[in-house]
Amino acid sequence: MESDYLKRCFGNCLAQGLAEVAKVRPSDPIEYLAHWLYHYREITKAKEEDQQEKIQLKEEYDNGLKEIQMTEMLKQEECQIQQEHEKCHKPLMSIASSTKAIFMQENTKTLEKEALKQESLPGTSSMLPGMPQQNPLPDSPGQMDSHVETQKK
Repeated sequence: MESDYLKRCFGNCLAQGLAEVAKVRPSDPIEYLAHWLYHYREITKAKEEDQQEKIQLKEEYDNGLKEIQMTEMLKQEECQIQQEHEKCHKPLMSIASSTKAIFMQENTKTLEKEALKQESLPGTSSMLPGMPQQNPLPDSPGQMDSHVETQKK
């Protein structure tokens, strides 16, 4: 019965300690065994803590990998959505710009036709309505005086 108790409480610890005492053959084997058992307990606790820390680090590493994978998936999804968005809006933008270009061409053609009609009529000027006109600047000061005099008349 006592051996069962010792096996349960000490397990391999006592057997390893006694083997160490037999191997080293110290002058005070009882004190040596006491120190060995005490250090064995500290070492065992440290190993358990290290094991738990390794498990925790592995879990954190795995969670970090999952987070990175999720981030990559989200980036890819965002890129796909952006490409689809550009594909959908690109035809609309090209249609809008081509419609605008056609409208401007038609508008310009009607203005040109009106200008030609006005030029062909007697007593009309060559100025286009709605179009900005530039006044020619005189080259010399004498021309400037005559230009001012003609405007006053």
